[in-house]
Amino acid sequence: MTKTLDAHLKEDGLILAPGAYDALSARIARQAGAKAVYLSGFSVAGSALGLPDIGLMSASEMTERVRAMAAAAGPAPLIADGDNGHGGPLQTARLTAAYEQAGAAAIQLEDQALPKRCGHMENKEVIGKEAAAAKIRAAVEARRSPAFKIMARTDARAPLGLDEALRRGEAFLEAGADILFIEAPQSLEEMEKIAATFKGAALTANMVEDGKTPYLDTGTLEAMGYKLALFPVSALLCAARLLENVYGGLLKEGRLPEAQERVTFQRYNEIVGLPEMLADAAKFKTE
Repeated sequence: MTKTLDAHLKEDGLILAPGAYDALSARIARQAGAKAVYLSGFSVAGSALGLPDIGLMSASEMTERVRAMAAAAGPAPLIADGDNGHGGPLQTARLTAAYEQAGAAAIQLEDQALPKRCGHMENKEVIGKEAAAAKIRAAVEARRSPAFKIMARTDARAPLGLDEALRRGEAFLEAGADILFIEAPQSLEEMEKIAATFKGAALTANMVEDGKTPYLDTGTLEAMGYKLALFPVSALLCAARLLENVYGGLLKEGRLPEAQERVTFQRYNEIVGLPEMLADAAKFKTE
């Protein structure tokens, strides 16, 4: 039986949350056995707009994506990227309430200034520590249930150094954050220092292929003291490569190459639940 995020956080062991970017990818992640699914803002911007992760998705667009993906991932909990709250504390509070109502199990909020960008890009800027902590307090007050979790992320490591990132982590926990996310540490030593500083807290490690942080497996992360491991763009990067191959092959050969891996048409319909839906429809059929 699938458990809530609240239940997973109280248990021993690390939670691996693969990144998804639409309802189909969220559904497949859940079917593969994911304990939780992560809505990656980077991946949503790419899949929805075909554009980079620099804050171009609106709050309403993100909320609608949360609604679709939470339903598709269910009953596995969806952890949803809320970027920088799309404004100040009032906007952050409204976004938090919207994400909770849309079915997410947690919202991730960061301290970047606009234009925000992926945590593993260059030239990030962050707002002041107190202003960032105020957004976390606003999110905590806005949620209806403590089972809806607030994940506080700081991007201060790159522009201001690790010590400032650690100070912000303390401030965010004091503001009521349930999960702490120190983004983009740049060495094993930094990751170990984060884990030692916040021993006992629910810590997030962000594993981005080709990113700034050492790319580790879940066993290593758990031994270090991390509770949640995000692999936010793994599926998107693989899907993008597959699409390059598929479209390139179609255009070159005039049909899908025989060697191209794919699911069958029947299997796809099973993945999206067609047999169950047709069975439900038959129950309501009238003469």
